[in-house]
Amino acid sequence: MTTHTTRRDTPTEHTTCVVVGGGPAGMVLGLLLARAGVRVTVLEKHADFLRDFRGDTVHPSTLGLLDDLGLFERFAAVPHSKIRGVRVPAGDGSQVTLVDFSRLPLRHPYIAMVPQWDFLDLLADAGREEPTFDLRMSHEVTALVRDGDRVAGVEYETPDGPGRLEADLVVACDGRWSVVRREIGLASREFGVGFDVWWFRVPTSRDLAESLLPRFSDGTALIAIPREGYTQVAYLGPKGTDAQLRARGIEAFRAEIARALPQLADDVDGIASMDDVKHLDVRVDRLRRWHAQGVLCIGDAAHAMSPVGGVGINLAVQDAVGAATLLAGPLRQAQKAGHARGIDDVLARVRRRRIVPTALIQGLQRAMHAGLIDRVLDGRLTGFPSAPPRLVQRLPALSVIPALVVGVGPRPERAPTWARRTTTPVAEGAGVGEGRTTPTT
Repeated sequence: MTTHTTRRDTPTEHTTCVVVGGGPAGMVLGLLLARAGVRVTVLEKHADFLRDFRGDTVHPSTLGLLDDLGLFERFAAVPHSKIRGVRVPAGDGSQVTLVDFSRLPLRHPYIAMVPQWDFLDLLADAGREEPTFDLRMSHEVTALVRDGDRVAGVEYETPDGPGRLEADLVVACDGRWSVVRREIGLASREFGVGFDVWWFRVPTSRDLAESLLPRFSDGTALIAIPREGYTQVAYLGPKGTDAQLRARGIEAFRAEIARALPQLADDVDGIASMDDVKHLDVRVDRLRRWHAQGVLCIGDAAHAMSPVGGVGINLAVQDAVGAATLLAGPLRQAQKAGHARGIDDVLARVRRRRIVPTALIQGLQRAMHAGLIDRVLDGRLTGFPSAPPRLVQRLPALSVIPALVVGVGPRPERAPTWARRTTTPVAEGAGVGEGRTTPTT
């Protein structure tokens, strides 16, 4: 384990909880703990949230959470598109809605596609309304502070120099390449993945259906996601082939996309160069333990997810809600008493609460990898399997089952009572201003 020495002139501060990483899990956790009256500091290494293809899906369960937090009206004001289903080709040439979110008996039965930076900015603005919330951008955590065997804070770098923030609890929300996860050396279980994903945009003015469009043929797998003014495309290919893909050049790449997505054939020139095609190294793993003394990992820092189903953000947000629900009381007590006793006893409970949904979703993703994606990419399968569409054609109600798995997931979390703000229900499609938010008493 790495040993770090703090410079004598490094400024030192103290907070009750420091959250490392300002992604969806970190921002939701910070907001919820602040609403509980916990002093919480979120450290984000970047100067802003402006990064492409960082997971733009906001699932029905997360939309319900925003409603409970009194934030849905603000979210509805952000330009976004809606995914109401997943359509696949049937054997007779028609399209079948295999996954139908509109059948879910929920307030918001769809997946909202919104740039992640808009979602994070919304959470940041809500957090700043709480007196105990502190978000610090351009703060890159570089090491952990230790008090014997216990993690007691973090060291960080900023454009103005280094700093040290002591805390009763450190929560790692800094993703699959987590610095905190690496520093504490927790063992993980790795699951092999044979493919990677390349993300890109195809600008288009075409009016596309509010559905995901998977296309599988001739060793190619694509998923087209309708967005405002463009289509976001995930191109799936064998792991380790990024250099070969780029060596083929942009013309060959455009031609392949046009063949796979003929409805976008006239628009593929909008992919300016291979620099617009962003590579994602797909990993699936999970920690065997999510905590050590004084530190907890959640979200991708605890379990890297495949992009299949777009469920990684939803799972990370639900981790944050579950963790806040369990930790708010002990953190308030520690804050009042001036010591961290009692917090460590709760950390293992967070994993116990969230490990079953994590393992189930990863298991389903791995089954999709083996049964569909791997078979398409190695040529064993030349199109989408015909049995599921035929079954759903006969029994359309079955389309709600995968919608429930993807849109809600096992073990959904609800906002704790102390974090809620009552909101008059906003009808599906209602305009901004048709709901009213008041504090929960």
